[in-house]
Amino acid sequence: MGIRKINFAVGEFYHIYNRGNSKQKIFHDKEDYLRFITLLFTCNSINNFNLFAVNRSKESAYLFERGEQIVFIGAYVIMSNHFHILIKEKEEGGISKFMQKLSTAYAMYYNKKYNRNGGLFEGKFKSRYLDTDRYLKYIFSYIHLNIIKLIQKDWKEKGIKNRFQALEYLNNYKYSSYLDYIGISRVQNKILNKNDFPKYFNSINDFKEEIFEQSRQRCID
Repeated sequence: MGIRKINFAVGEFYHIYNRGNSKQKIFHDKEDYLRFITLLFTCNSINNFNLFAVNRSKESAYLFERGEQIVFIGAYVIMSNHFHILIKEKEEGGISKFMQKLSTAYAMYYNKKYNRNGGLFEGKFKSRYLDTDRYLKYIFSYIHLNIIKLIQKDWKEKGIKNRFQALEYLNNYKYSSYLDYIGISRVQNKILNKNDFPKYFNSINDFKEEIFEQSRQRCID
C-alpha cells in the first residue's frame, strides 16, 4: 500500500475504514482478529517491530516498549470483511504512516497464513474528516454499534429493536474497543488514547446511554 496523498491536519479527528477486496472476508478466525488488533498497538510507533518474533498465543506484544506513538486512537471495531478506526493526527504524516504500516503488516501475515498473493484490501484506506463536535460524538456510537448489523441488519434504518439483546451482544464481542469503555480490564486497553479525545462520557452508564442515543440520530450512512 502506498502513502495516501491527503493532507491530514495535526490535532484533527478522522474516521478511517477499509474492507477486503470485493468485500471478501479478511478475518476468518480468532487468530486473525487478534493479530490485527495487536497491530493497532505495535504499528503505532516511530519504531519498527517484528511481530512474528512474538509468540502469537501470548500477550507479550503489549509489553513491547514501542517508543513514541505516531497517532492517537480513540475507538475501533473489526468485522469479518472490514474495520473502522477513530483516529487523531498527532504529527504531520502520522495517519498515513500508521495506516501503511498496519495494512502492510496485516496483509503480509494474511498472505503467508493463507498462502496467497496480491492486494488484500480494497484499495487505499478511506477517511472522513470529523469536522463538528456532533459528528465526532456520533462516530463513537457508529463504530461501537457497527456489529449490531450481525443480529439486526436494518438497525441503522429502523433503530435498535431489542436493546437488551444488543447490549448482550456488545458485551460478548471482543474485537472492538467497546469493552475498554465499559471498564473491562484487558491488555488491549493500551491501544486507546482516551485522554486525547473529548470527555463525552462521565461514567460507564453514561457511555452506554450516549451511544444508543447517538445511534438514533443517524448522521451518516
